[in-house]
Amino acid sequence: MTPGEGTKGSDISRAGNQGVDGMLTSFLFLPVQYIKKFYNQTWTERYGEPIGADMVTMLWSITVSIFAIGGLLGALCVTLLTKLIGRKGTLLLNNGFAVIAALLLALGEKARSFEMLIIGRFIMGVDSGIALSALPMYLGEISPRHMRGSIGQFNSILICLGVFTGQVLGLPELLGQESRWNFLFAFLALPALLQLCVLPFLPESPRFLLMERRDEAGAEKAFRAFLGKKDVSKELEEVHAESRAQNTLHMASVTELMLNPALRWQVITVMVTMACYQLCGLNAIWYYTNGILRDSGFAENVIPYIVLSTGGIETLAAVVSGLVIERIGRRPLLIFGFSAMAFFFGLLTVFLNFQDQYSWMPYLSFTCILAVIASFCSGPGGIPFVLTGELFEQSYRPAAFMIAGIVNWVANFAVGLLFPFMQESLQTYAFLVFLVVCVLGAVYLYFILPETKNKTFMDISQSFAKINKVPLGDKEIENELAIKAGSKEVEKNGKVIIDGEMESSF
Repeated sequence: MTPGEGTKGSDISRAGNQGVDGMLTSFLFLPVQYIKKFYNQTWTERYGEPIGADMVTMLWSITVSIFAIGGLLGALCVTLLTKLIGRKGTLLLNNGFAVIAALLLALGEKARSFEMLIIGRFIMGVDSGIALSALPMYLGEISPRHMRGSIGQFNSILICLGVFTGQVLGLPELLGQESRWNFLFAFLALPALLQLCVLPFLPESPRFLLMERRDEAGAEKAFRAFLGKKDVSKELEEVHAESRAQNTLHMASVTELMLNPALRWQVITVMVTMACYQLCGLNAIWYYTNGILRDSGFAENVIPYIVLSTGGIETLAAVVSGLVIERIGRRPLLIFGFSAMAFFFGLLTVFLNFQDQYSWMPYLSFTCILAVIASFCSGPGGIPFVLTGELFEQSYRPAAFMIAGIVNWVANFAVGLLFPFMQESLQTYAFLVFLVVCVLGAVYLYFILPETKNKTFMDISQSFAKINKVPLGDKEIENELAIKAGSKEVEKNGKVIIDGEMESSF
C-alpha cells in the first residue's frame, strides 16, 4: 500500500482519543494524598469541620469508579451516534467531551469543588467509552486487510503511551506536586485539540459512505485518499459484493445481532475476549507494584522512577505486537498473551508468599509484574478491539461494538469493585483467580477462534459458518468468490478476470 495523505493524517488522529484514554488511566499514579487533602480542605471550608475518614474514602472511590460508569454510557451511545453522524463525525463530537472533562478536572481545585473532579471523570469516561468503540470501527473500515491488524494495534500502543506520559508528568519534579497536580489534567485536552485540528481534513469511512449512505462518489474519493491511488474499482467492487451478500441493508440492532444464529459464536467470542481483557488482572497489578518495590528496599523517592519501567515495558510490548501481528496472526498472539500471563501470575503468587523469607525475592516479584504487563500488551491489550471490527460485516458492526463496550465497562467496574475484597480475603492468592481467567480465555480461543489475518470481512464471516451450523447459500458463496483474493476465474459484467486481477486491498 502506498500511504496517501489520509493515512498519514489518521495516525495523528489516533493519538487524540487513545492518548487521552491512556493519560486518564494514569490517574492511578497521581499523588493521591494531595487530592484527598484537597477533598478535606474543601469539606472543612464548606461545613466547618474536617471530613471523616470514611467519607473521604467514599468520595475517592466514587471519583475513581465513576469513570467506568461513564464508559458504559459512552458504549451505549456508539451505535446511535455512528449511524446518525458517521464514524468520523462521532470521533469529532467525542473530542468535545474530552475538552469539557479536562477543563472540569483542571479547574476543580481553583473552584474549590471536588464535584467538578467527579463530574469530569464521568464525562471523560463517556469519551473513552465512545472512543474505544468508534475509533477501532473507523480504523478497521479504512485499513487494507493486510495492514488491518497493525493499524488496529495503534489503539493499544497509544493507550500505553498515554499511561507512560501520565507517569512521567506525575513525577515530583514535574506535576506530581501539591501545587501542580491539577495541571496534569489540563494535558488531557491537548490530544483532543490535536485531533480536532486534523480529523476534519480526513475522509469518512468509505464503507460507511457506500453501504449506509449510498454515496458512491464519496466512497470512491475516500478510498483514493486512504490508499493513495486513483483506480479503486477493486475496493468498490468488494464493498458492493459484501452489500449484495447481506440480507439486510439497515443497521442491525443489538437484539437482532444477539438473536441471529449465523452470528452466535462471533458474539460469544467477542464477549469472552472482552471479558478476559478486563478480568485478566492487569489493573490489579498496579495495586501491588509500589508495595513490592518498598519491600525490595527501594527508597520512597526512587519508586516513581522505577515504576516508569512498567509504562515503558507496556509501550515496547505493544509496539512489537503491532509489528508482528500481520506475520504471526491475531489468534497466536492472543493465546500466547493469556497463557504467558497465567504462567507469570503463578510465579508471582509463589514469589509473594516467600517475599518475607528472602531479601532478593521481591526483585523476582517485580520481574514477574513486568512480564505480566509485557504478556498482556503482546496480544490481549489491543487485539480484542481489532477482532470486534473483523468478526462482523457492515450492518452488524455498530451493534457488535456496543456489546463489546458494555462487556468491557461492566467488567472494568466489577474489577474495581471486587478486587479490594478479593485482596482482603485471599491476600497474595488473589492472583490465582486471574490465572484461572487467563487459562480459560486461552483455551476458549484455541478451540473457537479462527485466524482472521489477511482475510476479507466476508471470508471471516464464512469461517464461522460451520460452528454456527448455518449452511452457506449459493448466492453467498458466489459473492464470496467475487472478492476472494487469488480466485482463478470470476465472471464480472460478462468478462472473465484471471488469477486474482480483481484482488482488492480490502
